[in-house]
Amino acid sequence: MMGLARPAMRRTKGIGFWKLCGSGTGEGFTPLPETGVYAILATWPDLDCAQRQTRDAPVYRRYNGRATESWTLFLSPISARGAWSRQTPFEVGDTTPGPGPVAALTRATLRMSTLWRFWHRVPDISAAIGADPSVVFKVGIGEVPVLHQVTFSIWPDSASMARFARADGPHARAIRAVREGDWFREELYARFHILGASGHWPGGPSLTPAGPMQ
Repeated sequence: MMGLARPAMRRTKGIGFWKLCGSGTGEGFTPLPETGVYAILATWPDLDCAQRQTRDAPVYRRYNGRATESWTLFLSPISARGAWSRQTPFEVGDTTPGPGPVAALTRATLRMSTLWRFWHRVPDISAAIGADPSVVFKVGIGEVPVLHQVTFSIWPDSASMARFARADGPHARAIRAVREGDWFREELYARFHILGASGHWPGGPSLTPAGPMQ
C-alpha cells in the first residue's frame, strides 16, 4: 500500500500536499522500522472535505479496510516555517494560539555527514519528552528510514509546549547543535489547532477540540 497507493492518492479529489510515512519501533524515535504502523499526511481545502474524503475516498477505504486500528486528526495550522520537498504545504489561517490542545510537527532531511550525531541524541530527547507530564501524545514517523524524519506531538496548550521547547535539556542542546552544525538539508516546523479526531489509537488521548467539529 505504501508503494502502490501513490497513483490513487494523486487521483483523490480535493487532496493537496500529501505524504505517506512509515514509523520507527516503539514510539517511532528509532532508526529501526516498525512494519505495522504507518501515517498519511494530507492537506485539504476545508474541514468538510477532509472528513468526507478520509472516510469515503477509495484509497482511504482500502487503508482502513486493511488496518486493525486507525486514528485521524483534523488540524488547522497556526504557524509554519520551512519547506517539505521544496514546498510550503501548510496555509496558515488563524495565528492565535487560543485555548485547548495544540499539535507540533517537525520535519527534517538529514545530511549524510550528521546521521550518527543526530541519532546519538535521539534517545535522550525522546526520554525527556516522555518524562514531561504535559505531553499528551508523541510519535516519530518518516518518509525514508534514517534520512527523512518527522516528529509529531500533542500538548494540552501552547504554553506547555513552549515551556518544554525553551527549557534547558537534551532537546534544547540538540537544537543548538543542529543550528551550529548545519545538520539538516531541509526542515519544517509547524503548529496546529486540533479541530477534531476520529477512530482510535491504542492508549491515545481523549481530545477536546479547539473548535467545534463540523
